[in-house]
Amino acid sequence: MKSINIGEAELEIMKTVWKAKKPLTSVDIGLMVEDKGWKKTTIATFLTRLTEKGALTAEKQGKLYYYAPAITEKEYKKSQVKNLIKTLYNGSVREFALSFFEEKMLTDKDIEELTAIFNEEE
Repeated sequence: MKSINIGEAELEIMKTVWKAKKPLTSVDIGLMVEDKGWKKTTIATFLTRLTEKGALTAEKQGKLYYYAPAITEKEYKKSQVKNLIKTLYNGSVREFALSFFEEKMLTDKDIEELTAIFNEEE
């Protein structure tokens, strides 16, 4: 899967659509993100961009377009992590993982859980 570059505000739209688990109209989406204070035209711009980027599909039913995710949240996260590792860590997963240890970002419980996952994979 090719990496789709989604901006921070566009990601808020994607999270809304992923969470809904059903196609939504721009009005539905607008109501779900009204705390952002975005105008209808701003939301429409985000929806157009996300559709052009291949992150959303738009299907016209009557006078309304229904938007649905073209990629899953898991697929998006996976592509972003791969891109991050490639860009910032020269493709080294080891260096990426080490950065968490060096910054003391992992708790003992995190380490236990990760160890269990690695042991299951072997």
